[in-house]
Amino acid sequence: METDRMNIASYSFTPPADAETRWAEFERLVREEEADFFDGVGPIAGARAPGRLDVMGGVGDYSGGTVLEMPIAQAAYAAWQWRSDRLLRIRSLGIEQEGLKPEVTLSLDLLVDEQGRPRPVEEVHAALTHDPETKWAAYIAGCFYIMLAAYSKFTEGVVDERLGLQGANILIQSDVPPGAGVSSSAAIEVATMHALSEATGIHPSDLTLAAWCQRVENLVVGAPCGIMDQVTSALGRENALLVLRCQPHDLLGNQQIPPGWRFVGIDSRVKHSVGGDHYVRARVGAFMGLKIIQLESGGKLLENYLVRMSSEEFARYRDLIPETLTGAEFQRLYGMLPDRVTRVDPEQTYHPRACAEHPILDNERVHAFIAIMHLASLRYEERRKWVERHGKGEEEATPKVETYLMEEAGKLMYATHESYSTRLDLGSPETDLLVELVRERGPERGLYGARVSGGGSGGAVVVLCREGPEADKALQEVCEEYQRKTGLIPRPIVGSSHGAVMFGARQIMRG
Repeated sequence: METDRMNIASYSFTPPADAETRWAEFERLVREEEADFFDGVGPIAGARAPGRLDVMGGVGDYSGGTVLEMPIAQAAYAAWQWRSDRLLRIRSLGIEQEGLKPEVTLSLDLLVDEQGRPRPVEEVHAALTHDPETKWAAYIAGCFYIMLAAYSKFTEGVVDERLGLQGANILIQSDVPPGAGVSSSAAIEVATMHALSEATGIHPSDLTLAAWCQRVENLVVGAPCGIMDQVTSALGRENALLVLRCQPHDLLGNQQIPPGWRFVGIDSRVKHSVGGDHYVRARVGAFMGLKIIQLESGGKLLENYLVRMSSEEFARYRDLIPETLTGAEFQRLYGMLPDRVTRVDPEQTYHPRACAEHPILDNERVHAFIAIMHLASLRYEERRKWVERHGKGEEEATPKVETYLMEEAGKLMYATHESYSTRLDLGSPETDLLVELVRERGPERGLYGARVSGGGSGGAVVVLCREGPEADKALQEVCEEYQRKTGLIPRPIVGSSHGAVMFGARQIMRG
């Protein structure tokens, strides 16, 4: 590759327009350019849900770990209008750029049988995912199906009349980059479910809404994700990290990002998939390790969450877990996997020891990271009060402690990134390169830590940096050098916004 002749892209780390401005653009699109799509007679309900940056925790969610997630500025948008027939017309703007069919029409009969009862989820999964060009519609139609199924439990198995008698026009738009490991699918699910909730007048609790969206992905789409993405998209707060203990979804609050700290993403442009082989193998390997501990300990169930065990306790069982194990050997020696959304492949080779060790160690890193953030916020407040009392400028109170704390937080991020590669096989040369380019510039340039975001195997890298032009310049250099070395044009992911619940569902007035 003749990198010296390559046109280097221009990179900006300035946040995009705020959420209300972007929502106004979507409303105008619905009323004007897409007005003909909404040929029903009823009102239009709309919602917005952001993607997320996985700052710490990541794949520890399926092992019950605590995760730290930041909702990003980029979001998915959904507009829902009922139809008088039994057709679901679903249009996704811009999806043809991914080589997919942009509009799909489905019969409600795919979701509901002749007796008005929800069809078995296996049938719905097969009907909605068999065509690769239209499989994306399963994320949207799946929201309708999961709400149908949930409410049929209260109506003697027959779907609620608010849901099962009519079709809908559903418009989707998203600027969350797909395949970047920033939860583009969760954003679409949450936006759709929230708009549907507004359209029906059925309002589940906030966490139930997120759990329904996870069921869409697990059961209808068939992707074995945890719940952190959906909870963050629904309940995240702008400029804060959502703290979620995934047992199964205990929301511990939203940790404000300390003053001066900033988290940005850099999309490597290597596509990540939560249903990819590497992610599934890592998850299966972790549950293999859990099952072996349960058997070797004489019944220590841990409520099926590996992180109920400390690293010291795990050390007592570590050597009893094989380093490598085929699926066939596991089934013969240990039986069934204690996971409801993945299956052991007899032909695959897994690494249960390393895959079980990662979430336990990473969960401890997450709690150390939270403690550092608390200390950084307290230290900043102490310094601010000191400056007020002594009447001196900020520049005269050198924030050495704050710098040290950021460096320690960055070390935890680097350690997590390394574990992704060495224990889980979820690294990639491209994300490794981005992390190394950040490390080379280091705290001297305002860059303190980096790690691959989400499920790994490509996708985005999240960077901890200082606010200000010096760090922005360093980040631009990282992107430029990455482009020269790989030929790929990375994409900055900058800014934060409220989740769907805080932003609120809206009624869109027709023009």
